[in-house]
Amino acid sequence: MDRAIIREFYRLYNIDTPPVNVLPMNIHLLGNSSVATIPTLLDMVLKEEQGDHRLEKGDVILFASVGAGMNINAITYIV
Repeated sequence: MDRAIIREFYRLYNIDTPPVNVLPMNIHLLGNSSVATIPTLLDMVLKEEQGDHRLEKGDVILFASVGAGMNINAITYIV
């Protein structure tokens, strides 16, 4: 499901092949955990459990999640 989300997003901008590992996602591991998605993913990245994705001091990151019942969550975070 996560790859399908990325692929369809890039298709909106007429890009047929999105970059490999463009962003970390955990839906394939944990399902849609609604409001817990953002802090859980941040924790996984900080613990280096998301492949090559790393954060360094000064990085600006954006998180977004959509949950059941039309919960939409987003946050901008500076490491």
